[in-house]
Amino acid sequence: MSGVEKRVIHNEDDGIRVDRWFKRHYPALTHGMLSRFLRKGHIRLDGKRVKPADRVAEGQEIRVPPMPTDGSPRKGGHGEKEQKPKVSDADAKALKAMVLYKDENVIAINKPAGLPVQGGTGTTRHLDGMLEALQEEGFPKPKLVHRLDKDTSGVLLLARTAKAAAALARAFKSRETQKTYWALIMGMPRYEQGQIDLKMEKLSGPHGEKMVVSDDGKPSTTEFYRVDHAARRATWMALRPVTGRTHQLRLHMAHLGNPIVGDGKYGGKEAFLTGSISKKMHLHARSISVNINGYNLHVTAPLPKHMKDTWSLLEFDEADGDKAFQEE
Repeated sequence: MSGVEKRVIHNEDDGIRVDRWFKRHYPALTHGMLSRFLRKGHIRLDGKRVKPADRVAEGQEIRVPPMPTDGSPRKGGHGEKEQKPKVSDADAKALKAMVLYKDENVIAINKPAGLPVQGGTGTTRHLDGMLEALQEEGFPKPKLVHRLDKDTSGVLLLARTAKAAAALARAFKSRETQKTYWALIMGMPRYEQGQIDLKMEKLSGPHGEKMVVSDDGKPSTTEFYRVDHAARRATWMALRPVTGRTHQLRLHMAHLGNPIVGDGKYGGKEAFLTGSISKKMHLHARSISVNINGYNLHVTAPLPKHMKDTWSLLEFDEADGDKAFQEE
């Protein structure tokens, strides 16, 4: 069927009901239409029929029937093609400039801070809607296999084939990937190196969803390494998420009492430095290592301008960050 999508379930959606997954990603889809799609088998999880109360798991592939750009079901359906907005020349050029690496399996890009990975309520410009610009002859449109927060920059992998998407989904689910983030945090943690273990739960409030520490939450683990600091006023941290919970690094740093610079959501007013330091969030996916279809891939992303300017101002040497965790 023209317009059918196959999407990989990301870690932040792990364990939620099928109907809630559609409500989150396709808010304009009515309950009646969703029920009809499920009843007729148009929606499948790893190729199998599902019910509204069935739960999705990270790494599974969900079949999504044709939808127009507003998230509601496509009308007609008898040979009628879905009308999609064309990627603008400016967006296509910008996306191609983000490419760090490309082979027959993957495309690695350096996502800029401020660009959402996927659409949602009120979000019309997002990375997923631009991926057509990276499609080449002989390949389908690249697929998202993991995500970064809107305000987080850095390495993001795209699968170029269904086989690559499945391999990457397995790697992420089994934690065979190794991701390293660089962050500037407020103050200076007591320990130079260590591990943070917390249980996290997502709560909804007047200002949207937010992760909190909760005994009823899911376990999360982050390894950290203190790279450098600026007179105890701010610290450069290298972070390795062992698990991949939503906003994990942001919550973990805030829980230590050292929120990421620019992260007002979790650090409030205490997450901003005075002077000429940018108010943008200072969290960057520096590198990712993964085995994909028999070979090891390692990709590194340069810092975005606002973090590069901060590093220069605080006289941090980027080479020091790439030495983090080397003693392991």
